[in-house]
Amino acid sequence: MGCFECCIKCLGGVPYASLVATILCFSGVALFCGCGHVALAGTVAILEQHFSTNTSDHALLSEVIQLMQYVIYGIASFFFLYGIILLAEGFYTTSAVKELHGEFKTTACGRCISGMFVFLTYVLGVAWLGVFGFSAVPVFMFYNIWSTCEVIKSPQTNGTAAVEQICVDIRQYGIIPWNAFPGKICGSALENICNTNEFYMSYHLFIVACAGAGATVIALYGVIFSTHYRDFTGVWKSCLQEGATTIPTAVSLPNSCSSDLLLGATVPNGIYPTGGPR
Repeated sequence: MGCFECCIKCLGGVPYASLVATILCFSGVALFCGCGHVALAGTVAILEQHFSTNTSDHALLSEVIQLMQYVIYGIASFFFLYGIILLAEGFYTTSAVKELHGEFKTTACGRCISGMFVFLTYVLGVAWLGVFGFSAVPVFMFYNIWSTCEVIKSPQTNGTAAVEQICVDIRQYGIIPWNAFPGKICGSALENICNTNEFYMSYHLFIVACAGAGATVIALYGVIFSTHYRDFTGVWKSCLQEGATTIPTAVSLPNSCSSDLLLGATVPNGIYPTGGPR
């Protein structure tokens, strides 16, 4: 076999879907962890400087945010290793499926490990759906504050007495207690908050973190779908090579396509491998 044929064979064994999904997963987790960490720190600074000047009022919130920052460290480390393992498993299963009757052989242990990774990825996908929904909460909160500031800046209200009656009460979101002081900011003071770098950066970083969580969800389910596709096409090709006359509807990786393992419709005429049905 020449160098060109060898390169073509190697490229044919690359799990492109898993590769793209892994890169998307790395990118999504990096955006969520990095932007989320900085945005949480900026949120604490805004609360301490403007909405809750008494430290004891937001002590619990500060501890929760600090705990969430440590959780972010753990998420980043775990998914760095898990993404590498998923990519390696994708390379292995792709090679095994494409060379099912060659030097690569699937075993019961290998199928069990692949199934375990698929199940774990399902669970992580559901968990990240929750993370995606939770990360939308600060985006909603900052958007309400920003939209209120836009109302203050509008020509209809700017420079009038009604400006000082437009307020934002951060206590209604439940992140600080009702006895926190001042808790509510109105008028020009609220506009000054919206003009600070902390508010601008935290708002946009929360948006990017939410997008990163969504990208991670897409990546995890992309890994699952690519795994199912590889398994199905592997069974289909192996059954055609052995002259099977049925299409399996349940995805599995049997070493042989005996009739008791296959369920489905009869293969139409004309798509048997060379030599016809045996």
